[in-house]
Amino acid sequence: MRSPRRPPSPPAKIADVARLAGVSVATVSRALATPEVVSETTRERVLAAVRETGYTPNIAARNLRARKSMMVLVVVPDISNSFFADVLRGIDEALAAENYGLIIANLGRAPEQEARYVNLALAGQVDGVLLLCGHVPCGGGRRMTDANLPIVAACETIPGADFPQVEVDNRAAAKTAVQHLIGLGHRRIAYLSGPRANVLDQARAAGYAEALAEAGLTGLAPVLDGDFGFHAGTKAAETLAALPAETRPTALFAANDEMAIGFIKAARGLGLAVPDDMSVIGFDGIDYADFCEPTLATIHQPRRTLGARAADLLIGLMSGRDKPHAGIERVATELRARASAAPLAAR
Repeated sequence: MRSPRRPPSPPAKIADVARLAGVSVATVSRALATPEVVSETTRERVLAAVRETGYTPNIAARNLRARKSMMVLVVVPDISNSFFADVLRGIDEALAAENYGLIIANLGRAPEQEARYVNLALAGQVDGVLLLCGHVPCGGGRRMTDANLPIVAACETIPGADFPQVEVDNRAAAKTAVQHLIGLGHRRIAYLSGPRANVLDQARAAGYAEALAEAGLTGLAPVLDGDFGFHAGTKAAETLAALPAETRPTALFAANDEMAIGFIKAARGLGLAVPDDMSVIGFDGIDYADFCEPTLATIHQPRRTLGARAADLLIGLMSGRDKPHAGIERVATELRARASAAPLAAR
């Protein structure tokens, strides 16, 4: 005859840990949630009691009592753009260190998605918002700011915003890229733009124009319309390849690396050699820049640093460590001179 099966032991409670450790329930809670505020001896006793009892903190209940979700909404303009991979990695690392998770809101090319994410913020399902999209999302007559949550913007700044922002100096960096081409002897330098309404393109176009104006080279080469995608680079190559060799630009500054790489690939098929017939420089420093042929000269943005710094600022606001404030913080870029940009005399 089988002996009756014993019912499972009830899960350990925080009171069991407190009793075994010889401390109060409040001390156990502090030792687990904010260990830095209790002594090392007390913390070790509490952790030993946790191991012995098998106690598992109820994170969901704790967050509910604190009215926190421990989640952050990260709004990305287009998740397919490889630039954002390292930005998101930096964000995730900084948030994870403080036990926050993230929800990625991919706007893509569907503006109607914005209402969905605005509603998510208004419903209190996140503790803060990181905007990488260059504007404050809105939908259904409401704006993300109506949720009264801490907000930080990164990558694409938002004019007039009353919250912290992190970016690189796009104008100065673009000017550096064009000055590099000028220093290599190029005079006819074309520009392949991003979307004209985009704040990044506006700043980079201004830097391009400023470098040319200072060198007395304005109006010698065309400005081509792009959209930050590979295909725009292909289209630009077709346009420039069709020009007479004696008037064709000898160099191209593309507003981002994806378009520059698309240009290099298409140019080869059209009989234009890079850099022998045309030097090319991009902007962003994405990983693909190291692997295209020839390797792409570019302005490198510290993408992981950008993401981590934005997340740190948001954590400061969410924790109450920092008071709400406005202002733009900039991180430095780096010109990476590579094989795609060569001296004009070498052509």
